[in-house]
Amino acid sequence: MKNALQLREELIAKAEDNSAFRSRLIENPKKTIEQELGVTLAEDHDIEVHEETPTTAHLVLPAQSRYSKAEREEAKTSGNSPEFLKKTLHDPAPPARPPVDEHAATAVRTRPGTREAPAEAGRVAIQRGLTFLETAVKEDGIWPSVRYMLSNPDGPRHWERTPFLSALGALALERCRDDRAKTLRIRTREYLLNSVEYPGVWRYWRHLPPDLDSTSLCSLALGPHPWFLTGRNVDRILKYRDDEGRFLTWMNAKDEPVVLPAFRSDADLVVNANTIAYLGDHPETRDAQRWVQASIEAGSTTRRSAWYPDSMALYYATARASVYAKPAFTDLKPALADRIRNCGDAGGDFGDILLTAQAIAALDMIGDLKKKEARHSLERFVDSQRPDGSWPEYLAWDIGHPSVGIASEALTTAFCIEALESCLRNEYE
Repeated sequence: MKNALQLREELIAKAEDNSAFRSRLIENPKKTIEQELGVTLAEDHDIEVHEETPTTAHLVLPAQSRYSKAEREEAKTSGNSPEFLKKTLHDPAPPARPPVDEHAATAVRTRPGTREAPAEAGRVAIQRGLTFLETAVKEDGIWPSVRYMLSNPDGPRHWERTPFLSALGALALERCRDDRAKTLRIRTREYLLNSVEYPGVWRYWRHLPPDLDSTSLCSLALGPHPWFLTGRNVDRILKYRDDEGRFLTWMNAKDEPVVLPAFRSDADLVVNANTIAYLGDHPETRDAQRWVQASIEAGSTTRRSAWYPDSMALYYATARASVYAKPAFTDLKPALADRIRNCGDAGGDFGDILLTAQAIAALDMIGDLKKKEARHSLERFVDSQRPDGSWPEYLAWDIGHPSVGIASEALTTAFCIEALESCLRNEYE
């Protein structure tokens, strides 16, 4: 499907040039847009088209805020209040579970009489992973994550519930063809719809302003919706660029909380890649594309993200953008593949299983995953899976302060399922 920046322009341009299409768009906008774009809107989603004339103007009122004025003021003024911040914590989380001993698992797998065909083992691992996610992802579509102190990983741990992580998980399942993955994505989209704010923005926590990372990923994961099909949030997103055309992380309107140090408000490479994935290849995103591409080609990605602890997050996000915003980053693919492989060791491992999953999925997205890599990684994913179908939590990003880490078994599991699908496509199909 075309990207957000293209949709509104093309609908308006066609209505200007084609009077029959213009009439259909005014008389039956939902059906006409569904046919034109090849999408299906939910039954309770509607679109209305108003035609202005020299004697008629239309004033469009924004949707009513999901928060009362008092709630908005509380969030705006209480970002540094420990009591208010506690509202983002949910039921202390249990200690982190240890990972599987991969060496022992390999020994069992290769023992005579116990060998299973790799392709079949991979498909079984995907099914077990989906079984785990059916329980881990809440009925209301929330994907849980854990917040903890990096300086004290054995200290207090708390559950988090954020649209951002839920969108990441749902997007990782996009390429899984199993019906259960589709059901999980639908469940997640309901949560994203229930947490969106007009004109199509999301926040990580309520005491923070909306951010482009959450907004872009949630918009992608939510799929067809009247606000996004008509580019409702595009103008708001485009406001947050610096003088070099790079997208800024935070949508800091004058009535929003300002609780972040300056270095976390600047342009971030991963955030830019995710924003490009949503907006698409368009003149308005070209400066940001050039910045991301030049940074990766030059290898100048270390400490260029205020939120993500490893360059692999950037490579994964850029590979995804090359799919959603095609032809963006087409010329970057060879260099991107080299950068990804430079993160691995001689045996083809990229560190923990989360980083390995991101690397394998990214190589697949840019069409450069080798059969040998697929075969080796598939076996590692199978060997590192727990009996309940999950994969362990590993640091995904830090937020709020460099010592606060965020991790999620559910997210690692979704990434491993995505990577297993990549391995099976490249080695066994």
